[in-house]
Amino acid sequence: MKTNTETSKRPSHYLYAVTKRGDSSSWTRIGAAWMNNDGKGFSIKLDFLPINGADIVMREPKDEGDAK
Repeated sequence: MKTNTETSKRPSHYLYAVTKRGDSSSWTRIGAAWMNNDGKGFSIKLDFLPINGADIVMREPKDEGDAK
């Protein structure tokens, strides 16, 4: 089965490591996801893997220059 990574270079979502510090949170983009053609799953590419217990959050891009 082909995934959208083979047909589209733009990810449909970005992955972030979210670390909470008191009342604030630090968001670091750690990867991207592409929806599979059947719409039932995602192909994920991680550039980094958090080992500090951070939550991983997947979000749709806000716009082309999304940096969160």
